[in-house]
Amino acid sequence: MALKHEPTAPNHSAQDALRVLEAVARHTTGVTDTELAKQTDIGPERLTTLLLMLRREGYVEQVADGAYVTGDALTRLGSAHDREQALRETLQRTLDRLRDSVGAAVYLSRYVDGEVTITQYADGPTTPVVNEWVDFRYSAHATALGKSLLGQLDNNSRRDHLSRHKMARLTSRTITSDKLLLFRLESQPPTVPHLDLQEYAVGTVCAAVPITAGSSVGCLALSLPVEHAHRLRQAADALNRNAAPVLLSLAI
Repeated sequence: MALKHEPTAPNHSAQDALRVLEAVARHTTGVTDTELAKQTDIGPERLTTLLLMLRREGYVEQVADGAYVTGDALTRLGSAHDREQALRETLQRTLDRLRDSVGAAVYLSRYVDGEVTITQYADGPTTPVVNEWVDFRYSAHATALGKSLLGQLDNNSRRDHLSRHKMARLTSRTITSDKLLLFRLESQPPTVPHLDLQEYAVGTVCAAVPITAGSSVGCLALSLPVEHAHRLRQAADALNRNAAPVLLSLAI
């Protein structure tokens, strides 16, 4: 499996955040934002936004004199004996916050060993998850998250996936032509969310944005009842803007 390496906004934010974290970690007694700006070459306004995100996620803390030190979340993720559990807990807190901020069920999905896998999700009484009436592994052509994952593969890997999974018509809106799907995947700009407008299930609309960390293909997705379809693009943009903490957690 090969990837298409194209930058996205969350990738840039996560890379900048990693630079800030590395700088903070070098100063065990703390480092000021002025010093961080000099060492990372990140502008003050941008740095302030990144530090707010890092504090919210628990990766840095601000001590009495205003300096920044590494936080508990970073310490836990750096610990080998409970890293997996710490990562799941950190991601779940982030997904819960995303669910509340975008007002939709939120999903974290990865492409593992040639298959679509939903690894974690956040739902609630007013933000129900999609009814998985057809296994997501076999319906990547119809779901926003599936198209986002396929969109990050090279053309041969996409064709390999479609050769193993028949493009069944799930609703009247489902794309069943591999040529049409491949064309749309190839022409989709990497920063534009993939959408599912009742292609997987009647009554549900979805959006997904890529979060690629190294050789791992992943995405964040959200779903809304069709009566909230007017909020889909705004929610998708918000999801994209706030995807960096998830990518950062996976990259640490």
